[in-house]
Order: sequence, then C-alpha cells, then structure tokens
Amino acid sequence: MYLHLGQDYVVHTRDIIGIFDIDSSTVAKHTRAFLRHAEREGAVVTLSGELPKSFVITDFPDETVFISPISSRTLQRRCERGENPGP
Repeated sequence: MYLHLGQDYVVHTRDIIGIFDIDSSTVAKHTRAFLRHAEREGAVVTLSGELPKSFVITDFPDETVFISPISSRTLQRRCERGENPGP
C-alpha cells in the first residue's frame, strides 16, 4: 500500500520507518540533532511551503526524511485503515 505524504509524493508503507509529530518530537535534542544531520546529508525533502506538521522517515532507496504539511495522526490513520485519499 502507498501513503500520500503531500503534494505529489507517495511512499510505500513497507519503506516507512516512522511517522512523527514535528512539534512534540523536536523538543528532544537528539531528534533535532538527527534532523540537522539529515539536512546536512541532503536527505530531507520538504513537501510544502506550508507550516510543517509531521516528518516521515523512510529507508528507500536511502534513508530520507519527508517534511509534510499533513498531521502525523492523519498519516497514521491512513496507514491503519489501508486507505489513501488524495490531496
């Protein structure tokens, strides 16, 4: 199954490592350090100019962090239900 992350990006659910709320998870210094490192490595893809609400870490083809305008709760519900409504 595929999950729509925002704009025209979809990822296969088997490639998702984690879905995180950007506000609550970036409180931890280790998470901020991870995101800074991913940014330096060129592994961050920002999917919208809107306020980011979540980030999704995938492992295909390489570890990539997608910054999404869709809430983590919405993305998780889509995965759980097996539904993937478009934008």
